[in-house]
Amino acid sequence: MKTYNSEQKAKLNQVINEGIQVMREVEDLNAGLSDTVKAVAESMDIKPSVLKKAIRIAHKSKLGEVNQDHEETVHILETVGKTL
Repeated sequence: MKTYNSEQKAKLNQVINEGIQVMREVEDLNAGLSDTVKAVAESMDIKPSVLKKAIRIAHKSKLGEVNQDHEETVHILETVGKTL
């Protein structure tokens, strides 16, 4: 097992403490976003999951990829006769 000197221990301690703080902040921000999404979705009669999905797609700038996947899925369902 590797042995760490005092400088390495200090670096590890610092990065772990900073990582914990960042993860707590992310959790808090996600909780706030979830509350906001839920409120907006309810006020506009939209499913919160649909609004969250739109946010994720917008964040990743992958609408084209999502549309392509959707078109392929629709084509497969049409091919097997499983459309509405």
